[in-house]
Amino acid sequence: MAPARQPSAETVAIRRADGESRTLAASLPRLVLEARRIAANVIHGLHGRRRAGAGENFWQYRRFTSGEPAQNVDWRRSARDDLLYVREHEWEAAHTVWLWPDRSASMAFASKAARDSKLERALIVGFALAELLVAGGERVGVPGLMAPTANRNVIDRMAQAMLLDTATRDSLPPSFVPTALSEVVVLSDLWSPAGEIAAMLAGLSAAGARGALVQVVDPAEESFPYAGRIEFVDPEGAGAVTAGRAETWARDYVARVALHRDRIRADAAKLGWLFSTHATSRSAAELLLYLHAGMTAHKGGGATLNAGRGA
Repeated sequence: MAPARQPSAETVAIRRADGESRTLAASLPRLVLEARRIAANVIHGLHGRRRAGAGENFWQYRRFTSGEPAQNVDWRRSARDDLLYVREHEWEAAHTVWLWPDRSASMAFASKAARDSKLERALIVGFALAELLVAGGERVGVPGLMAPTANRNVIDRMAQAMLLDTATRDSLPPSFVPTALSEVVVLSDLWSPAGEIAAMLAGLSAAGARGALVQVVDPAEESFPYAGRIEFVDPEGAGAVTAGRAETWARDYVARVALHRDRIRADAAKLGWLFSTHATSRSAAELLLYLHAGMTAHKGGGATLNAGRGA
């Protein structure tokens, strides 16, 4: 009898993230109410829909502005006093949000200080965010893997699409043309060359899309807590390098990471994208709340949330 095949690390991570993201999404309104008092925003979806625009639901009355068509006046409301009022409706246009949880080989890394591997954290947050978006009336897609959908079983669809995917796992999303005004959320360790990341941002922004870059990192990748003779192996096949006294590399390593992030942050800011970093020693709910707040401000035309270390 042949031995039973063991599931791959990615399969295990997807299955685990599937379950944990459901728990996280279900508990998010409570977390928001306790920590940020923004449960109402979560109920109405990621983008904060309460603003004027095309829709059927009444939002508010506002004063009539000289020069706009007289047909906009709500004469019944205006008859109550000497002022003219316009009836505004709530903005209800569904948007498409493209989610990219990086599933490349480097994302499997997890040190003892981490709660999850980078892969697990990206999947947990990506799945939970998808569920919340769909609950808020948005459509969610995965570039090159899943067409946008508003199906309530979006987590199942995403997980199944990933489990059946046999293509090479790239760190950055494949080249595609999102619809204008759509949003893109990239959850990756972003250790790709800064030039490649800049090219990706430029390509996506050319169609009018904006979004958020989240660098998901392990705590060991932040502080470089190594000493003595250590061999570092690139999980994506770029070779290996041996450090005789690894502790002497720490200062240069931290400086190079800072420069890499500064370049990404500057390129993102030029195009109106959010950028933050998230360590897997921190809470997944914290990142989910960060994305909620940042994308709501983004959509509403507020200041870009670019908090350096971020969530």
